[in-house]
Amino acid sequence: MGRIRVVVPVLDDCPLFELAVPCEVFGRDRRDLSPGWYELTVCQSASGEQEALVEGLWLRARRGLEAIAGADLVVVPACSDGSYRPPPELLDALAEAHRRGARIASLCSGAFVLAAAGLLDGREVATHWMHAEELARRHPRVRVNPRALYVDDGDILTSAGTAAGIDLCLHIVRTDFGAAVAAEVGRRMVIAPQREGDQAQYAASPRPPAGQGGLAPVLEWARERLHEPLTVPQLAGRAMMSTRHFVRRFHREIGVPPIRWLTHQRIARARELLETTKLPVEAVAERAGFGTGGGLRRHFTKAVGTTPSAYRRTYQG
Repeated sequence: MGRIRVVVPVLDDCPLFELAVPCEVFGRDRRDLSPGWYELTVCQSASGEQEALVEGLWLRARRGLEAIAGADLVVVPACSDGSYRPPPELLDALAEAHRRGARIASLCSGAFVLAAAGLLDGREVATHWMHAEELARRHPRVRVNPRALYVDDGDILTSAGTAAGIDLCLHIVRTDFGAAVAAEVGRRMVIAPQREGDQAQYAASPRPPAGQGGLAPVLEWARERLHEPLTVPQLAGRAMMSTRHFVRRFHREIGVPPIRWLTHQRIARARELLETTKLPVEAVAERAGFGTGGGLRRHFTKAVGTTPSAYRRTYQG
């Protein structure tokens, strides 16, 4: 597998964090994890403009928009806000890249740029919850999901704001190189374990302040026992809550029901075992908490789109 060419256009006045995220995930040399790693290029977003003003810093891009023509993946960082007017030549370059088969991703309000290029019509997309209503108003043919951390629609990927951009970029790594590699990149970045795209943004219901509880200890306790037949009443008891209150609290903080979260975690554990061990599928099913090979195959195929055996062949060659 050759190196995957990633191009990030620098938008004038874009938030520095969202610009830095793809540079950190895709720009560092991590060929010790996989020889066919990424090759990052940062380019200008308009013809003839080599510099962009980003939060008080003048950034000079060495490459022009022509870099997008050779990209396998284009990651558009956040723009200043919904009123940002993308350069027409950038929109043309994105549309052309998509037509020839490149994946196009946006972080946070970068979804406005993809929408202006006509790439989001009829698609479900994510953006920062503060921009969701405006994006839907400006582009009524776009189906905006104001809760999702990120949405993977195959050739188009979109994320919510700030830290959700990390989630999407690691999801791309997981898709390209497997769960174990993505987990190691996350460990090197010293971030929390993976969050699935359908977990909620913390818009109306933020996490409780430090010292006022929270579900993190229960989640960690459950991750260490995925091989056990965990139940919602068990988790509620561990959190010292009634089952009914726990389910409401879980959905409010995590964005999905407890059973769905457990299934996500078990799928992630199974992927890691399939990538890194020679364990039989039945043993993987037992260690991941699915009980039988049939249970694993049913859930795994639904979530990943292929069987455990085919997945293992892909990542173990």
